[in-house]
Amino acid sequence: MRFTLPILTTLLLASLAAFAEPIRLHPQNPRVFEYRDKPLVLITATEHYGAVMNRPFRWEPYLDDLVDKRMTVSRLFVLYRELQTAVNPYSTCKPETLDYISPYPRTGPGDARDRLPKYDLDQWNPEFFQRLHGFLSAAEKRGIIVEVTLLADHHKPEIWELNPQHPLNNINKTPVIQPEEYITLRHPALWERQRAFVEKIVRECNGYDNVFFEICNEPQGNFPQQGGGSVLIDERQRSVSNTRPNPTHEEIDEWQRAVAKLIRDTEAPLPKKHLIAGQPAYLAAPPYAQFVSEGFEGDMLDIVNVHQMHRTSYNGRFYDISMFMSRQLRLRELRDLFVASAGERKPLNMDEDNAASRFTNLEGWTLHRKRAWTTVLSGGHYDVIDFTIQNRLETGTPEAQQHLRTWLKHLSTFVHSLDLAKALPLPQMVKTAPEHVIASVLGVEAQEYAIYIADAREVTDVGLGDPIHGELIVTLPDGNWQVAFIHPVTGISTDGPSIKGGEARLQLPEFRHDLAITIRRR
Repeated sequence: MRFTLPILTTLLLASLAAFAEPIRLHPQNPRVFEYRDKPLVLITATEHYGAVMNRPFRWEPYLDDLVDKRMTVSRLFVLYRELQTAVNPYSTCKPETLDYISPYPRTGPGDARDRLPKYDLDQWNPEFFQRLHGFLSAAEKRGIIVEVTLLADHHKPEIWELNPQHPLNNINKTPVIQPEEYITLRHPALWERQRAFVEKIVRECNGYDNVFFEICNEPQGNFPQQGGGSVLIDERQRSVSNTRPNPTHEEIDEWQRAVAKLIRDTEAPLPKKHLIAGQPAYLAAPPYAQFVSEGFEGDMLDIVNVHQMHRTSYNGRFYDISMFMSRQLRLRELRDLFVASAGERKPLNMDEDNAASRFTNLEGWTLHRKRAWTTVLSGGHYDVIDFTIQNRLETGTPEAQQHLRTWLKHLSTFVHSLDLAKALPLPQMVKTAPEHVIASVLGVEAQEYAIYIADAREVTDVGLGDPIHGELIVTLPDGNWQVAFIHPVTGISTDGPSIKGGEARLQLPEFRHDLAITIRRR
C-alpha cells in the first residue's frame, strides 16, 4: 500500500499525539506547569464555564480571543447549572431552559421541574458529547488548557432542583436527599450515578493533553443544623426531620477523596494520566473559612484551588483575601497568602476571583488587574470571570476588550518572559516602597527580578488613583543591573537606569494605581 505525503503527515501527527504528554507540574518548579515543553502560568478572564452546556454559545471566537490575549486556560462545567441572582449576573452558566444541554437525554415519560421531558440517567446525550469534544479539540488546537469541573456544590435548594440527578428530574428514581448531602457518600444509589458520570467524562477526556480535572466547585460543609428541613417531593415542599447532622467539611472531603480515587482508577488502564485540582471543603456557616493547608497535604490533589474568601487559612494563620462581589482589594493579604505557601510542592491557583467581577466597569476591572498581577507575581495562577462574555458576544464587550482582557494580555506576556522554571517569590528584596504601595516580587536570585508595585488602598479610601511617585529601595547581589519599567495598562516598556548591586535606590516614574519593574543582570 502506497501513502501520499498528506496521508503520511496525518499519520505522523496522530502518532506523535498519541505519545504527547498532558499538562503536568513543571519538573524543576512544581508551582508552575509544563505544557508542550514550556513553563506555563494559568491566567484568564474566562467566560462563566458554560461553553458546552449553553447551546447558542460559539466557542471558536471565544477561544481565538483567548489566544489573542495570551490567556492560557478556560474553566468548564459539565453538569452544574446556576441561577441568576441580584449580585450574580446572567452568564453562560445560567442558560435558558431550552438552551441547556445536559450529558443525559430528555426522554420522558413525564416532565422535569422545568416543564420539559425528564432525563434518562441510563443514557448519554450525543449532542452534549459532540459539543464537549468540539470544545476540547478546538482548545487543544489553540494551546488552551481546560479545567474540566466534574461536580459542584449547589449552595441553594433551587439550584439542586435544576440538576438532572434530582429525583423529580429523571425517570430513574434517584433518592430524595437534603441538598447538602449531594457531595457525600450517604446515599449509595446517588453515589453510583455520580460514579458513572465521572467515569464517562474522564474516559471521554482521556485523549486530550490540554485537560485537568477539578473534583468539585466550591465544596462546603458545616451548614447550621435545623430541627427539620424542607425537601421538594412530588412538586410540593414537605418537611422532613433531620435524622443525621448536616455534613461536616471532613465528611465532604471523604467524598472528594473517593472521587479523586475514581478518576485515577478510571485512567489507570488508559493511555493518559491527568492532574486533579480542587479545594478542601470549607465552612459554610460562621465563622466561615477555607483551609488551604489541607489541600497541600496528602495525594488527593495535584493542584490546590482557592476562591476569594475573607477567612482563608494557611498553616494556622487566617488571610482576608476579599469577600464575594465586595469590591474589596485586600492586596497585602492576597500577596502574603501566596508568598507564605511558596515552599509547597503544588501550584496554588486563584481558580475563581469574584471580588468585584459583577462590576463590569473601569473600577472593577482595575481592582482585578491589581489582584491578578499581585497573585501571579507572588507565584500563583489567576482566573476571573468576565461577565461581559455572553451568547453571541463571545469575546466580551468592546470596553472589556480594551481594558480587562488587554490588561491580562500584558500580564501574561510579561510573566511568560521570565525564567519560570527557576522563579520564586522574593518580596524581601524590596526594602522600602512609596506610601500606600504593596510590592510583589518574582525572580531568579542573582539573575532577574520582576517587581509589581500597586496602590493598595481600597475603592472607598481617599486618594486612590492619585499620582504616586517616590523611590524603591532594593537589595541586589553585587554586579551591574539594568532596570526597565512596564506599564500594566499599556504594556509599554521603557528603559530605566543602570544600577549597581547592594542597597540600590531606584527613582520611580510617576504612575497611577500600578507599575511593573524588571531588574536584570547586565
